[in-house]
This record gives sequence, structure tokens and C-alpha cells, in this order.
Amino acid sequence: MSEIPDFAYGEVKALDVKERSIHELLLAMNDISFQGRALGEAYRILIDMFNDPENTIFLGLAGSISTAGMWKIIKWLVEERYVDVVVSTGAIISEDIYEAMGFKYYKVHPCIDDAMLLERKYDRFYDTVANELDYRKMEGLIREFVETLPEGVYSTPEFLYEFGKFLNEKGIDSIVAAAYRAKVPVFSPALVDSGYGMGLLLAYRSGKHIVLDMVKDFYQLVEIGRHSKKVSAIYIGGGVPKDYVNLMTVAQTLIAEYEEGRHDYYKGFEYIVQFTTDMPQWGGLSGATLEEAVSWGKVSPHAKKRTVHVDATIALPIIAHGLLVGRVKRKNPQNVLEVVVKKH
Repeated sequence: MSEIPDFAYGEVKALDVKERSIHELLLAMNDISFQGRALGEAYRILIDMFNDPENTIFLGLAGSISTAGMWKIIKWLVEERYVDVVVSTGAIISEDIYEAMGFKYYKVHPCIDDAMLLERKYDRFYDTVANELDYRKMEGLIREFVETLPEGVYSTPEFLYEFGKFLNEKGIDSIVAAAYRAKVPVFSPALVDSGYGMGLLLAYRSGKHIVLDMVKDFYQLVEIGRHSKKVSAIYIGGGVPKDYVNLMTVAQTLIAEYEEGRHDYYKGFEYIVQFTTDMPQWGGLSGATLEEAVSWGKVSPHAKKRTVHVDATIALPIIAHGLLVGRVKRKNPQNVLEVVVKKH
């Protein structure tokens, strides 16, 4: 038998068909090739990430994954405390509320007549539709919540903590309601780019002035990083949430330089995986490689890291069920909510 060459890190092993759990299958996929290997290696890194007792884990969420039936998986990850901080687009943490309120998404062909949908008041997300009038009721619920708030300045995790409490009391079991119960802060740096924007706008026009302070928002995110011994990240998609969390690590370097006179300090991610359909050659952050992030100090040069080029609707169910069946638990969840919402 030939020896493994010094430039290789293992041998490829053909995957045989036999009875085994999805957890065992994912571990075996470490030894195949292409995106199958990437998925298996990402799963292995996630297990190491969850087993590290000094690790604060950030979950970045982008894309239309709540409409695609993925929001209960995200809620489960929060409830089981696999993650300590959520950074999401506004769409993901509003379009789950739509279904949690009892409204339905429906399957359609992606080549359906959109003019007909407009006439019949249905909004399309590729091969899925939502009733526009029901969608407005979800936005109206957000407005109803905003009307209950004292006027003032909020960061998005402060705002969403109160919203999670509001939803929890109404029995609307969504991602932010689960985060409220689990004491996991939820950031949304582009919150108004969603149904939240409509609810806030309508409340604003009626005289209810709620200000979302994005500098305070970023300060709180950075403070979580500063209070953490180690930081790690899981990215579903890219977009603003990915860069927002990445910049938290860059801020550690700048603060050390400007406030402490340290010019060689980096606090990059120790473990990091991303599941994305974007590609790096267009130069955008959504497809940027984790190797590129090392040059910025965002990811440690010694980090365990893996990108998987896969649709989130494929990766999330497989990974979540692997964790469940494999009885993979978080070793030591970090309680960081008090950094954001000190009065609680």
C-alpha cells in the first residue's frame, strides 16, 4: 500500500451503503470529496466548536430561509443553546412570525404568472407564496408592539428582546420569542429592510418615535466580543450579518491599537463555518472565502474553518438532525445578554 504523501491530509475513502445514522453519515463524509467532504468537515468543526467550553458562538443569518421552512431549525439551535448571539436580516426574524401567527406559505411553480399573483394579492419568494393581506397582519403586529414601547433610543437587541417578550406573552412562538426565553441577544443591523420597517414606519407616522441607534448596536456587539475568551461563527448565507459579525473581530484590533497602544493584537474566530451559494470571484463579502478573512484578522490563522457551497435548505436539515441523532450538545453556553440588556 502506498503512503499518504506529505502534502495531503488524509485519503479519500469510497462511501459504502449501509444502515447508519445521519450523524455517522456526516462523519463518514469527511473522507469523500468536493462539497460532500466540505459538509462533513464543517460538521466535524461544529462538534469541536460546541465542545469548547470557553467559546462564544455567533450565528449569522441571511437569505429567505424562514419562508423556505427553515425557521424552526434556527429556533431549535437557539433553544438548545448551540449559539450565544444571533445576527439576522429583518426578513428571517419577521417572516417566521407570519407562520407562527397561523398563516401559511404555499408551494408554487417558479414560472407562475406574477401579474396574476399581484391581482390576487400573493407575494412570491421563488417557488413559494404568501398572502399579502396576511403579511400585512404580521406587519401590523409589529406596529402594535411598537406602539407599546416607551419612546426613546434602542439598539436592535434591546428592541428585539422586548419584542421577544411581547410575542412570548402572546404565545407566538418565533425565533425572537425563543431567543427571549433562552436569553440569547438578537441583532439585526438592517432591521428596517423588512416587515419591521413597515411596522416602525406606520408607528412613526402616527407619532410614535422609536430610534434605532446602530452605533450603540455595534458597540454592544463589540463588547460581547471583548468579554469573550474565544469567538467563533456560523454563517448561513452572507450579506450584512456576515460582515457585521466579522467587523466585531476587526474592532478588537482597533481598540487594542488606539486605546492600549498594542499593534499586534488580533482576536479572530477560532472556529468558523459558512454555508453559502455565493462565490468569491465576484469580490463580494457573501462569497468571500474564510482564508481571505485571515488577511483582515477576522479569522485566526490557526482556526478550524470550512466553507460549504450549498443551499441552506439542504445543509440546515442535515446538520440539525445529525446533531440531534448524534446527541451532540453544547458544552458550556455563554451568557452574554447582560452585556446588552443590563437591567435584565
